[in-house]
Amino acid sequence: MTDQPLAPFVPEHSHWRPIGIDGAAIRDGFWADMQSLNETMIEHCDYWIEKTGWLANFDAAVEGRLPADRTGREFSDSEIFKMLEAMSWQVARTHDDALEQRLEAITARVGAAQSPDGYISTMFGRPGQRPRYSDLAWGHEIYCMGHLIQAGVARGRTAGVGSPLAQIAIRAADHICAEFGEGGNPGYCGHPVVEMALAELSRLTGDTKYLAQAKRFIDRRGHGLLGADDVDPSYYQDAVPVRDMTVLGGHAVRALYLESGVVDVALETGDDDLLACAVTQMNTTLARRTYLTGGMGSRHTGEAIGADWELSPDRAYCETCAGIASIMANQRLLLATGDARYADAVERTLYNVLATSPSTDGHGFFYANPLQVREAGMEMPTDEVCHRSDSSLRAPWFDVSCCPTNVTRTLASLGAYLASQTGDAIQLHQWAPSTVAADLNAGRVRLSITTTYPLDGHITVRIDEAPSEPWTLGLRVPAWASDATLSYRDTTSEVSAGYATLTESFTPGDTVQLDFTVAPRWTYPDPRVDAVRGQVAVECGPVVQALESVDAKVDLAGVAVDVATPPVARDGRIWVNLAQVDDATNAPWRSDAAVGYGPAHQVPLVPYHNWGNRGPSTMRIWLPRLP
Repeated sequence: MTDQPLAPFVPEHSHWRPIGIDGAAIRDGFWADMQSLNETMIEHCDYWIEKTGWLANFDAAVEGRLPADRTGREFSDSEIFKMLEAMSWQVARTHDDALEQRLEAITARVGAAQSPDGYISTMFGRPGQRPRYSDLAWGHEIYCMGHLIQAGVARGRTAGVGSPLAQIAIRAADHICAEFGEGGNPGYCGHPVVEMALAELSRLTGDTKYLAQAKRFIDRRGHGLLGADDVDPSYYQDAVPVRDMTVLGGHAVRALYLESGVVDVALETGDDDLLACAVTQMNTTLARRTYLTGGMGSRHTGEAIGADWELSPDRAYCETCAGIASIMANQRLLLATGDARYADAVERTLYNVLATSPSTDGHGFFYANPLQVREAGMEMPTDEVCHRSDSSLRAPWFDVSCCPTNVTRTLASLGAYLASQTGDAIQLHQWAPSTVAADLNAGRVRLSITTTYPLDGHITVRIDEAPSEPWTLGLRVPAWASDATLSYRDTTSEVSAGYATLTESFTPGDTVQLDFTVAPRWTYPDPRVDAVRGQVAVECGPVVQALESVDAKVDLAGVAVDVATPPVARDGRIWVNLAQVDDATNAPWRSDAAVGYGPAHQVPLVPYHNWGNRGPSTMRIWLPRLP
């Protein structure tokens, strides 16, 4: 399939088709800065996979030194594969020769460890190791190969299906189909990801056997076959068949990776009922089980999505990988349905989960993303592996280091989330200074987008190239933008949330202007979220704001905000009127409901994605309201 855009997922039978990083490029602003930082992050991850010996596991496999010389958890192979995917997209963007040489060198070390039948794992299958597929619940063999296949798809799209990494991935996928296909092993992996990987490989190669295997894995799931230990099968999404699920639950990353695969299979098999199930599951999850930041996962136990309205800010887990998985699933649903709610969800999670994880120097990462931190954390050693539960500040690497490599592959391919196309239409989903180009039925279209979003809501789309025949331009209006207008030539009209569209015979040099107010605003919780009842948060555009002790200089447990005084933007910060509890009681309970507060004074907030960059501190997003 040679005409596919350079994108992580390219549905063939969806409402919209993505414009890949070959057609949509971020040129400036917030996300360009993040993509620039990603160069450092990829180097950082490369350093750590060598330092920990995780990459050297493949050398040890070739040299017969396993299991004695193996390091890392059972799924450490996947981090090398995710990094290879990040490198593949990054090389396609930057044409960095040195990075490409490094990518090929790592690929050769990985490929040397692949068995003749396509199987690849440094954890299982050799003398002294457990047999292949002897622990489908926890072994992560198929999960790791799923990430290898995704890396192979990235390299296949950017360097050709004949490239070494793509061929390694195809051999692994062929092995999986042979082992787990019709009449073979009836099992499936405890950690979904291979479902969307196989579906994507089918799109890349045109070979439907990979799609059939992805569907097979989805159809098998939910019958409790993984529940051989004392873990609740819902942890693996194995308690209920996919078609009977009405909301996402269990381990958040697993749930969201599975959701992505379900959408892929539904689209490519034309299974409208399965797609409707995925839509119901995500809509309910967004409405009842998703944090203000877009994060998912309210339980540390099982890294799990909790029950409806279980959204405690200080107990929030909100793993970075779950946020990235949510971005993947919601983008697929956006392309599948054309519903702007999914683009809004992608944007919220990009700014408030993905962007929150890395430190400003690209050498540290958050694994979890709570919305309130009650105790100031400790600086993490820069040369030691950190346990994920100990990382109260960003850490350089983890014993389970899935998040850093996930961040890098997402940022490297981020341009593919900007825009999509249909026969004679282009849709613009995420706002950044960028260029977008696509070949429509009517002819070639090139656009230049100028904006300082999210600092303001002034967006100019200039038509640089266009056919003489009419075509349609769609521009996303965020759900929170209540005063949006669309201007073209001499006409300005009000537009509502969703997609504002223009169908015209555009002329090169024409501009379309989308305007809406970006100003700080109060956000109130649904009263069913009892953990934050009586509290309020501040958002400015898509960016959630946080109060950090570095600025407040008081105990954040005793603050309250004056909602009668609106938050204001001043000197590049958002300011609120904050008061401190003034009470002499030494007991946590009282018979008198009255609480005394000192005078309110202006205190600045910080974008949530920037918190924790100024040393140990406490933080909260939800603020109690002054009585």
